[in-house]
Amino acid sequence: MKGLQGGALWGTVLRIPNGTDPLLFLGEYEHTLDQKQRLAIPSELREVIDPKVHGDAFIAAPGPNGYLWLWPERTFANLSKDLGGSLVGDPSMHDFERLVFSQSARVPLDNAGRVRIPDRLLHKFGLGGPIMILGVRDHLELAAPAAWKQEQERMQPSSDDIWRRARLALAAAQQRHGA
Repeated sequence: MKGLQGGALWGTVLRIPNGTDPLLFLGEYEHTLDQKQRLAIPSELREVIDPKVHGDAFIAAPGPNGYLWLWPERTFANLSKDLGGSLVGDPSMHDFERLVFSQSARVPLDNAGRVRIPDRLLHKFGLGGPIMILGVRDHLELAAPAAWKQEQERMQPSSDDIWRRARLALAAAQQRHGA
């Protein structure tokens, strides 16, 4: 797939109408940075983002898995609100906030549906040329194709265990929320 300018390997995006208008990003796409270091966000992912609800930009932020994550702007703002005030906060929370917010950037979508990822983030996350765009529920993750292939190979043998742990986590969350 080397040199592929853009293409869906597989992917779907669903909008769940329940009043809160959440996004559900699914699929994986391989796109290539253009000469100006812009990345085209696949139309299947863009078409469900309502700028009035989700904002007209993404927030590029470091993810805990070493990938660069793209959050719809207002989703990221709402998650940030949930962190609470940090004027007299826990030092661990302050470290987390410094780590995430100092390494994040607002990346607006242009009229062609592209985002310009700052050079410092491309370098930090080893991105250039072909990039995998992964739909991961409420955000996108950007990975080098070789890194994503290696991650898939790592996860595959333990997929049964991953499903088992997810079911246990879901059951625990439902129990906490009285569902």
